[in-house]
Amino acid sequence: MTATDERPAEQAHEIGTSRTRKEDQHLITGHSTWVDNMVLPGMVHLAILRSPMAHAKITSIDASGARKYPGVVAAFTGADFADTQGNLPCAWPVTPDMVNPGAPSLAVEQVNFAGDAVAVVAARTKAEAVDALESIEVEYDPLPPVLDLEAALADGSTLVHPNTTSNKCYTWVFDSADAGSGASMDDARRDAEVTVTRRFIQQRLSPSYMEPRSTLVQPVDQGVTIWSSTQIPHILRTMLALTLGIPEHKVRAIAPDVGGGFGGKITITPEEVITTLVARRLGKPAKYTETRSETLEAAHHGRAQIQDITITAKQDGTVTGLDVHLTADLGAYLRLITPGIPLLGAFMYPGIYKFPAYHLSCDGVFTTKVPTDAYRGAGRPEATFAIERIMDELAAELKMDPLALRRKNWIAHEEFPFTTVAGLTYDTGNYEAATDKAVELVGWEDLRAEQARRREAKDPVQLGLGVSTFTEMCGIAPSRVLGSLSFGSGGWENASIRMLPTGKVEVVTGISPHGQGHETGFSQIVADRLGIPFDDIEIIHGDTQSSPKGLDTYGSRSLSVGGIAVVKAVDKVIEKARRVAAHMLEASQDDLEFEAGSFSVKGAPGSSVSLPEIAFAVFVAHDLPDGMEPSLNSEATYDPVNFSFPHGTHLCATEVDTETGRVKILKYACVDDVGTPINPLLIDGQVHGGLAQGIAQALYEEAVYDDAGNLVTGTFVDYTLPAAPDLPNFLTDRTVTPSTDNPLGVKGVGEAGTIASTPAVVNAIVDALRPLGINNIQMPCTPERVWRAIQSSGANDQGSAAASTQEHFDSTEGDAQ
Repeated sequence: MTATDERPAEQAHEIGTSRTRKEDQHLITGHSTWVDNMVLPGMVHLAILRSPMAHAKITSIDASGARKYPGVVAAFTGADFADTQGNLPCAWPVTPDMVNPGAPSLAVEQVNFAGDAVAVVAARTKAEAVDALESIEVEYDPLPPVLDLEAALADGSTLVHPNTTSNKCYTWVFDSADAGSGASMDDARRDAEVTVTRRFIQQRLSPSYMEPRSTLVQPVDQGVTIWSSTQIPHILRTMLALTLGIPEHKVRAIAPDVGGGFGGKITITPEEVITTLVARRLGKPAKYTETRSETLEAAHHGRAQIQDITITAKQDGTVTGLDVHLTADLGAYLRLITPGIPLLGAFMYPGIYKFPAYHLSCDGVFTTKVPTDAYRGAGRPEATFAIERIMDELAAELKMDPLALRRKNWIAHEEFPFTTVAGLTYDTGNYEAATDKAVELVGWEDLRAEQARRREAKDPVQLGLGVSTFTEMCGIAPSRVLGSLSFGSGGWENASIRMLPTGKVEVVTGISPHGQGHETGFSQIVADRLGIPFDDIEIIHGDTQSSPKGLDTYGSRSLSVGGIAVVKAVDKVIEKARRVAAHMLEASQDDLEFEAGSFSVKGAPGSSVSLPEIAFAVFVAHDLPDGMEPSLNSEATYDPVNFSFPHGTHLCATEVDTETGRVKILKYACVDDVGTPINPLLIDGQVHGGLAQGIAQALYEEAVYDDAGNLVTGTFVDYTLPAAPDLPNFLTDRTVTPSTDNPLGVKGVGEAGTIASTPAVVNAIVDALRPLGINNIQMPCTPERVWRAIQSSGANDQGSAAASTQEHFDSTEGDAQ
């Protein structure tokens, strides 16, 4: 971010200030430390041979030719590590009978997706290692690929894994009547005056982070030091120890500068395990860095679901029930939290609406494709897409304005806290305020008038308006809740504050950043809380030796969980300092006030002592209160009492060329409520990035396989990432309803833009084409798909269809008021 600080001279507080990021200085001047930049004495470079087949038995593999190649130090196959590599961990057994067939890092007997690792070469240079791969001879006995989700579930279908009896991993069910949180969906269906059913497809996506995954492992004594481009160094340490049988205290995991993650670096990767195995076998450092093509073909994908949605309602638009069936593509193996990703959205399908009844079932299915796992939003973008799309379809069925339907059914601001039919308690929110501001920001009424003009004029470029009103659960999560869902970890976070003798401050956090601006945001919090200058605060993170406790970064938990741990630790420092200050001022602790970094005696403003003075007095320890240890350092571990629930309204206007299928976003406005803003500049950055990714799902991105199970979008030539010219200018604003569940009043922001934007764009496209009888277009809505939908709609007389739709809006325009 290059904007200048927006901090008036008279402003006394850091919180709420648009400070530029302190961590950017070393990043933009080339002083960053990426794993692939690192060189250790005696280091070997690794290259991995990957299966060209989606599904096959390995009948033979011969790596002897690679071992003779110039520069090669060693070459290994799965058989070389069969007794030591174990299986990659899956930390979320979502049901007691969930099937986990195991996931070796190097395939031994069978490959299950094109890109499965079968051998690894270690050489003096990366080029020599890559060249030597061609000398490895592998013979495969092909098996039929398993690609179609519904066919994979059919009786007699080819099994992905021979040690299973079907391709179903699990079936997970939530029913509001059984849970006691709502009525029966069967009753809702029986009594419905209106029922709308749709099928939506969530295509496969690649997280496509800026920095490819990279791992460097150095053997140390009986353990290892591992540098990895990861979001989860603490979890990596524990899981690597468990997987390979290394004592955990002998594993040090370091995440240096990490160039993006988006959930794509939230798993324990085969490459991390392979690199560790090779380094330990050779007794020397080993480094692996993937290519961009390897990212697309072998790093995990996101989304990949079939969503069958039924909504029931009364004729006046009051919703009465929501029924969801998910068929989730898990890919070939279970990664760290693969099975739970669809279920993270299970509690969010009701969205912001007051549904009396709710039922969801999810079938997790194995296929011969890249495994799926977390991708920005992780289950919640899928849920928001489904509910916001089906609300538009219900509005069309009822001939109601989409905004009017939402206003009729959402939770009113005076009803908070509100327990939803899914059993979550939303602490605060004001959907009315966010929507009203978004409507004004985008110029909604003027856009509707322009839409009417184009329809009346039979303009070949039609205008569509899309709505997405959303909330999400983030700050994942209270440990007891995770325990009830069988998640293999807690939801707490740790922080410690070290007061140095000169009054400077070191903050140690278990949160591990990869581009969010944690060092800046946490420094602002501490500066305000302690009254210490912003530049006198250092944030330490990402190394399990210097930051031994933590659960890392994902699920928009950094501020609402990690930040609160920092606050708790700071408060402990203040209380320790209060005791010393009272001793120095010869006053009662109860008579002291703490403000702007100093303690003063009530009613005696001239009698005060600053925190740096106290820190030095504690350091020399010449005159401390009896029984007090000479340290102000403090530590806190915070377990959240609830999720946080940011919300917002996103409005999109798209132009759709009915002759070519081209879609152009004309205007995009969003008003998000993320609670108390710590740094508006950081919020804007997170929202803008999230919008880009959500819009990309709607219009551009898709991982595509051919009939043989080969990934045909294996480069950025074929996998379409949008660039800046492909995106509109964003109109952004905020409302503020502070959370009541944490002392800062903050909510998550990292995933909001991604969650809300996709349905806003698709709703806009469908709105433009609904006069032609089109009620859905499969994502990404490329020009070809839009054009084909128009051609197959049978609406040859666009003007007549448009006139009919205009009559509909003329008759219902008052509903939006």
